[in-house]
Amino acid sequence: MKVEIERKFLLRSDGWRQRIERSERMAQGYLVGAQALRDGAARASVRARIAGEQAWLNIKAAVAGIERAEFEYPIPPADAQALLATLCDGVLEKIRHHVRVDGALFEIDEFLGDNAGLSVAEIELAAVDAPFPRPPWLGREVSALARYYNVNLIAHPYRQWSPAERAAEDAAC
Repeated sequence: MKVEIERKFLLRSDGWRQRIERSERMAQGYLVGAQALRDGAARASVRARIAGEQAWLNIKAAVAGIERAEFEYPIPPADAQALLATLCDGVLEKIRHHVRVDGALFEIDEFLGDNAGLSVAEIELAAVDAPFPRPPWLGREVSALARYYNVNLIAHPYRQWSPAERAAEDAAC
């Protein structure tokens, strides 16, 4: 079993764009109902994801915070497409940019569709207290804010956030 330690941040600027190593379009959906996850009735999230020509089934412990158990298995892309089309309550689309700073890899997700306008940076760490670079474009940490979890962005997309919700996020950066 792998333990994922991941921190998530809003972005202050587009300064990261000049450092993009590669980008890929992704689509993902959740097989466990988003409502069950939000209500605390589910102990795990189960997700199908397609990135380029590859696809995975991913299972994560449904706990808030930066550390959680994670299982990930490659599956045929056609199977992932069928899961997204028939068994998911919605599909989240984004472009993931890989940006390296001082040897650390940041994955920056630019969301599409109903979540267009939202971008977040994620970094996976070897330990909860591991140091990592803090480039000037890195904004406020939102790792513990459930509204930024992908499963919640399907149910309550950025486009539906109230002006007050958006203003609070802008002010926090």
